[in-house]
Amino acid sequence: MALNHTLVLSSLLVLLLSLLSPLIIPIPKSKPTTPRVSKSKPVMASTTTTTAATAEIFGVKIEKNPPQSKLSELGVTSWPKWGCPPSKFPWTFTATETMYLLEGKVIVYVDGREGSFEIGTGDLVVFPKGMKITWDVIEAVNKHYSLEK
Repeated sequence: MALNHTLVLSSLLVLLLSLLSPLIIPIPKSKPTTPRVSKSKPVMASTTTTTAATAEIFGVKIEKNPPQSKLSELGVTSWPKWGCPPSKFPWTFTATETMYLLEGKVIVYVDGREGSFEIGTGDLVVFPKGMKITWDVIEAVNKHYSLEK
């Protein structure tokens, strides 16, 4: 009879552990490091993340695939359009610019900062006034944009 209780308890323990295992998060043994910006590859994340889909890097706010409700609220489809073929050029933002990339891929280099980051199709991006960057357009860009007044 004691053997049956042991078997039942063992089975329950295995079941309980299998249910809880996705909830168990390992604790790192080493001290966490600060994310670094790569000189060779674009950065897709930031040290200042506000939500799972929104990040800020070098002062540029990037929201990956924002909900249609947000795009409608902003009136994105009524904004002017701009596009360019693959190319590389410097740019200075004379006003805060919000853009929604309909298509394309760009590696952005911010003047005075090491490294780069990538923006692309479906991204809602805000560049602050006065920022100087270099655009490396990898895939032709088509975007809506709005300049802060």
